[in-house]
Amino acid sequence: MTMSKIAIVYWSGTGNTEAMAAAVCEGAKEAGVDAVVFTAAEFDASMICEYDAVAFGCPSMGAEELEDGEFAPMFESCEPNLTGKKIALFGSYGWGDGEWMRNWDARCRNDGAVMACDFVICNESPDDDALNACRALGRALV
Repeated sequence: MTMSKIAIVYWSGTGNTEAMAAAVCEGAKEAGVDAVVFTAAEFDASMICEYDAVAFGCPSMGAEELEDGEFAPMFESCEPNLTGKKIALFGSYGWGDGEWMRNWDARCRNDGAVMACDFVICNESPDDDALNACRALGRALV
């Protein structure tokens, strides 16, 4: 039996989403999978098929939207490959109520992605509860 491979792909401006990505990776590794963390700039659509599951992390930007310089273009290029792919979403926000994440979750479901678990969001920097939720998200991808 080959070990599952999971990609954790994120963009972080302040380090909050980066800390969440690290916790997702910890959870996945605790569950016994090969987990690799990538920044949005390091990942592209051609890489999706190499992984059994992908966690995508992006903070809320602007008017509750995905970061549009690096993350959104990378994610859009991946969308055609999400049908039947097990994924999970995470990210932090500084204002609003998480609308960006609800919209993103619905978009992924419309793309045919298989959501491994509920998304994880936190306000500003992740506290212990948020980091534990990220670890659980990592385990859910296995």
